[in-house]
Amino acid sequence: MANFVFIATSLDGFIARPDGDIDWLMKIEDIEGEDYGYEDFISKIDAILMGRKTFDFAKSVQPFPYNKPVFVLSNTLTSIDSHLQDKVTIISGTPKDVLGILHNKGYSNIYVDGGETIQSFLRNNFIDELTITRVPVLLGEGIPLFGKISGDLHFQHIETKTFSNGLVSSRYLRILNSE
Repeated sequence: MANFVFIATSLDGFIARPDGDIDWLMKIEDIEGEDYGYEDFISKIDAILMGRKTFDFAKSVQPFPYNKPVFVLSNTLTSIDSHLQDKVTIISGTPKDVLGILHNKGYSNIYVDGGETIQSFLRNNFIDELTITRVPVLLGEGIPLFGKISGDLHFQHIETKTFSNGLVSSRYLRILNSE
């Protein structure tokens, strides 16, 4: 069982502008036939867990971009649009509770997405692997990928890939403390 992050950030570590806009991400020059490792990544995933703000964006993409079960972590969302009801489930609770529910449903490899959700799982030391793709743009302000944590979390660098359009993708595995 493992929990994964696969996300893009600006050079200064933001995943979106202060208002949640990701226009800067949409301006990346595409490389024909390049998916930046996404298909390999998603092939090992059983389910996707995302925050409500990330879901608000994802549900506007047509067609819906995920073919895995999607769980939206929210304490305020009460219903899902009818065209997504067979693809999306609302879930709430602490990271530990949510993982327990997902594991009881048979999901063991979870893609954790959304700034606040990722930060919450990091604070609870529930992220096992990070793939972070840096986009060569400085935003100056925005929604940061990382937030406050109560202690150091150690990761081992596994690989870095560079792309001709300037993107740099690095993968890290969590190092479990032996204390």
